[in-house]
Amino acid sequence: MAIEIKVPVLPESVADATIATWHVKPGEAVSRDQNLVDIETDKVVLEVVAPEDGAISEILKEEGDTVLQEEAIANFEAGAGSDSKDDSSEEKKEESKSDDKADAKADDKPAEPSKDTDVLSPAVRRLVAEHNLNPADIPATGKGGRLTKEDVEKFIKDGGKKSAPAAKGSSDAPVAAGLREEKRVPMTRLRKMIATRLVEAQQNAALLTTFNDINMKEVVELRARYKEQFEKVHETRLGFMSFFVKATVEALKRYPAVNASIDGDDIVYHGYYDIGVAVSSPRGLVVPVLRDADTMSLADIEAKIREFGQKARDNKLTVEEMTGGTFTISNGGVFGSLMATPIINPPQSGILGMNRMEDRPVVIDGEIVIRPMMNVALSYDHRIIDGRESVGFLKTIKEFIEDPARILLDV
Repeated sequence: MAIEIKVPVLPESVADATIATWHVKPGEAVSRDQNLVDIETDKVVLEVVAPEDGAISEILKEEGDTVLQEEAIANFEAGAGSDSKDDSSEEKKEESKSDDKADAKADDKPAEPSKDTDVLSPAVRRLVAEHNLNPADIPATGKGGRLTKEDVEKFIKDGGKKSAPAAKGSSDAPVAAGLREEKRVPMTRLRKMIATRLVEAQQNAALLTTFNDINMKEVVELRARYKEQFEKVHETRLGFMSFFVKATVEALKRYPAVNASIDGDDIVYHGYYDIGVAVSSPRGLVVPVLRDADTMSLADIEAKIREFGQKARDNKLTVEEMTGGTFTISNGGVFGSLMATPIINPPQSGILGMNRMEDRPVVIDGEIVIRPMMNVALSYDHRIIDGRESVGFLKTIKEFIEDPARILLDV
């Protein structure tokens, strides 16, 4: 039975999409619900799965092609390929052994799979370029020795370890001194969207940033005291982000303009607290949203952020999870940032930037002592938030983090 494989219904406000990676070839047997192709939009990666056991008979849209909602991208034949796969598996094994022996005699060294960037799929090229990898270092498992997106992701997840050192006289010799190379790769749709929104924020908002530093001693000691018990009870780790989310919500309650947005000539004050949390993914920076963060416990926040992080790495975040948000928190400290000025996420009016924590000498009660300190920054839209409010907002966060008992007591 012939079936058309179509582009799924695209998220609202997404006009078209791009074929990122085909995971199967025409004639290759697949099982029901097996992923056939990744389709990339401005916001998420959509997976299209096999409707039945069978095989693709024809691919209509190649990797890199732009497609529309519900457009046919391949023809699928239900039941095709499954019989031959089951009946001849043993024969293929025996033939493979014979072929391997014949090849070994014919050649002194085995031929290596081709990983030239010219034959890599767009999705693989982007991943390789973004992580500055050498395709020759990555073990290939695709058909005909082709490097797949899964191969690259596994290589990155494993820490980028080479499978074996290059053989003597290998073509992967170091580049000659003085040779200047350039590599050109297309921007992902998500990267283009990020670029557009960042430029839009700087062009359409009156951006200003204010800074403060926070003594993390109380939170560090509290975390150390209850970390193991917290993980045992709630089955999630206790980090610093949940404390900052709770402190941010309390600060937003005291300074509602920071939780507001501008719509034309109107100021929209939001009576809820949907906190976006910036997360790094292989495709770029994404901002999933903690809905009604004021009703969440520390454990709820930590578990949800951990879930977001895993989904971001696997490209599984949905449009609903990344839509909306009244305020954003970005933690550049996980990458070692000491001081940064984050850019707001339109139409929001503010973003909190966390940085790395480090021991520094500070003066407390007239004495110089060493404390774990963190620089924080609030970037805000000066059209709606005044300097007094921005400083007060950041000072409130500082007070709650330096005395975390206030979060529990709501004082």
